[in-house]
Amino acid sequence: MYKTSKYTPTDKMSYLICDNYTLLQVMSRFDLSLGFGDKTVQEVCRENGVDCRTFLAVVNFMIEDSDRMEDDVKDISMPSLMNYLKQAHHYFLDFCLPTIRRKLIEAIDCSTENEVAFLILKFFDQFVNIPGVQLRFSIRSFFLISL
Repeated sequence: MYKTSKYTPTDKMSYLICDNYTLLQVMSRFDLSLGFGDKTVQEVCRENGVDCRTFLAVVNFMIEDSDRMEDDVKDISMPSLMNYLKQAHHYFLDFCLPTIRRKLIEAIDCSTENEVAFLILKFFDQFVNIPGVQLRFSIRSFFLISL
């Protein structure tokens, strides 16, 4: 089902998504909305003000089994990549972690004085908040230095 070769600017965006629906998150982080019909990747990117080479570099990185972006690095737009990384960062800190906490509260018994439940929540909050603060600072510093 997943494409084994790299996507190109002339590929239809709909084929890209049909081939690998997990790329919808990548599209979202590049602020590309649905409703592109039969347009190519290049057309959709141009219409939305997204650097096509950067979008494809990230997409192709996500579908490959490699952990390196060898050929595409020289063509990447740093502002586009930084925006993508900021969006991904926002998604994890502001959506995923609070969702995990809510599900954790639902899973443990907080209706009584339950010391174990309290300790589990306290551990999770410490895990999220201390590294989260450091991560927010590191990312913010990185973005400022990079741009």
